[in-house]
Amino acid sequence: MIAIDLFSGAGGMSTGAIEAGIDVRFAVDKDRCAAAAYHQNHPHCEMFVDDIRRLSSQKIKQIPRGSDGTLVFGGPPCQGFSYSNTRTRVVDNKNNWLFEDFIRVVKIWQPDFVVFENVQGIVNIARGIILDILIDRLDRLGYILDHGILNAVNFGVPQKRNRFFLIGSRTGNIVKLPEAITTPQPMTVKDAIADLPDLENGASISRLPYGDIPPSEYAKTLRKKLDECSSNLVTKNNDEIIHRYRFVPPGGNWGNIPLHMMKNYKDRNRCHTGIYHRLYYNRPSVVIGNYRKNMLIHPLKNRGLSVREAARIQSFPDSYEFFGSIGFQQQQVADAVPPKLARYVFKQLPVE
Repeated sequence: MIAIDLFSGAGGMSTGAIEAGIDVRFAVDKDRCAAAAYHQNHPHCEMFVDDIRRLSSQKIKQIPRGSDGTLVFGGPPCQGFSYSNTRTRVVDNKNNWLFEDFIRVVKIWQPDFVVFENVQGIVNIARGIILDILIDRLDRLGYILDHGILNAVNFGVPQKRNRFFLIGSRTGNIVKLPEAITTPQPMTVKDAIADLPDLENGASISRLPYGDIPPSEYAKTLRKKLDECSSNLVTKNNDEIIHRYRFVPPGGNWGNIPLHMMKNYKDRNRCHTGIYHRLYYNRPSVVIGNYRKNMLIHPLKNRGLSVREAARIQSFPDSYEFFGSIGFQQQQVADAVPPKLARYVFKQLPVE
């Protein structure tokens, strides 16, 4: 099956698609660092590095199709649909309408299948107008649809992360979203990161040998036979922030930090629960979103997560390379769809 990845980022969905046996031939993203990471890991895929609104109809028609089925997938930038965002939840924000270009590509290329992904907030933001329009447009194009919210933790990912998925089929048969897999217990942060290098605040050497044997089959699968891994980079926080970390127990957050140490926050009551959250070691992680800005704390050490630790929690293989400065790498990991979750979704398609 030949596929196009729209709004690809660093390639979380493409990684899951390829693991499911899909041949991703073309990808679009305007972020140059994310696109560089995508190309580094998927060198055989043609990359359009620009605003999708500049992707011409002629170029879309030239993308090879093959004879074993076609697919368009992707997730438009979701900040405007996010529950954590209170400023851009409006239908007149043009960046909230980029899904129109997803539909435009589908209308021109006419794939057999579509997979659309976004934050769960798309279901309710603006009273569901965006989702209603998306469903109506795809229905008019002849797609039979199934959609819903999937939690990554229910698909073997050590992270509680809800995402909206929609699958559309023009083959005459509905393709259902995957059912949650049954496991004795969910994957934990320890299962994901216990063998990674032992790092300190501000760690800046990217490539390092592993610190231990893989603690789980999950870690073993992502590590494969590598002797070392990259992106062992940790934000260097100042001493004041590191001192705050010492007061936060596993599962705790900013509320555990003494009031006199948080004077730079004008109104602590406006801090959401994810600020200064320390992960549990023996439980799944909270969402690996903007983990640097949120000061997400390592479960055992008084520092933030490394890029590689966050990538493990996202289910990226250790061979996956991220591109640019630490800030760009953190964003590439945070914005991605967990590849393992994506793989379960793509496995629902009739891939030969």
